[in-house]
Amino acid sequence: MATKTLTIENHNETVADGTVLIDFWADWCGPCKQFAPVFEQSSEQHPGITYAKVDTEDQQQLAAMYGITSIPTLVVYRDGIPVFGQPGALPGQALESLIEQVEALDMDKVREQWAEQQKEQQAAQA
Repeated sequence: MATKTLTIENHNETVADGTVLIDFWADWCGPCKQFAPVFEQSSEQHPGITYAKVDTEDQQQLAAMYGITSIPTLVVYRDGIPVFGQPGALPGQALESLIEQVEALDMDKVREQWAEQQKEQQAAQA
């Protein structure tokens, strides 16, 4: 199995480096069960990418931290920065296209944009 279980305890170290795809799911969720083999197959095709799964029933604090309101939800990180998030089960071709787009990102620009967003959030909270 090429996926790992993501918990509140291992979250920060898991998303810190490289490309990380996170699948938020639950056992009772039909669309989650449909997406699971697509996610698993993709993980076998991309050994350099971290594929993580969050059982929203078991990891309610982590799901709440992300504001998960519908599942499945896919969140993607690149070098510790969240670059994509969307509810709904993706078909295999759409997931592969997303991976290509994430891998092609200019991370210098993404880091600049992320830093600016962080500053704006801090200013809004002050």
